[in-house]
Amino acid sequence: MDHFEGWKDLLNPEFYIRYGGFWLVIFIIFAETGLFVGFFLPGDSLLFISGIYSVEIIENTFGTSYGGLLDTTLLATCIAISAIIGNEVGYWFGRKTGPTLYKREDGFLFKKKYLFQAHDFFEKHGSLAIILARFLPIVRTFVPIVAGIVKMDKRRFLFDNIIGAILWSFLLVFAGHYLDQLFIREFGIDLKEHLGLIILLLVIFTTIPVILKILFGKAKERH
Repeated sequence: MDHFEGWKDLLNPEFYIRYGGFWLVIFIIFAETGLFVGFFLPGDSLLFISGIYSVEIIENTFGTSYGGLLDTTLLATCIAISAIIGNEVGYWFGRKTGPTLYKREDGFLFKKKYLFQAHDFFEKHGSLAIILARFLPIVRTFVPIVAGIVKMDKRRFLFDNIIGAILWSFLLVFAGHYLDQLFIREFGIDLKEHLGLIILLLVIFTTIPVILKILFGKAKERH
């Protein structure tokens, strides 16, 4: 990857890691969870790929490596903090301006249907939705806004927000780092050489729940 090749690079986690490193990864996580225009950004795959590159990311940012475990822990912690702040911004945005979003016309970066889907998800799962939404693309961007719109208790939201962010960041970042180590040790396979396939599998795996939700929702409407 020697230069920017267009919109497809914006969906490629490796692009952000190679050209922006630690700080761009942190910002992308914040933007995906804190700005409703960030729903198209690669959250899950970015965390997993960041785990694979965790040692390189920390070494390039701070000038030294503290070892695989410490580097991965530091990276996951910073990502979790960014995700927590992002959700709090989304919640605040929902409380302040949320009701007007239901009257807003669809645009290039805003689709009202995403807001309704997030609202239904929140209504179905309640407080647990804040934690579960972390693992669902698009939904995780809009659920905090919906929580703000319905004026969910601030302390309860913060608690669920912290739990969800920690689980999301640590599970995916550590999975990327240690699966890479496992495949190298046991099979002699470097996952960095197969990032295209990994990203494709992650996209399929993380979007299946959203697709099923939409399909089952339409089936219920017919009945």
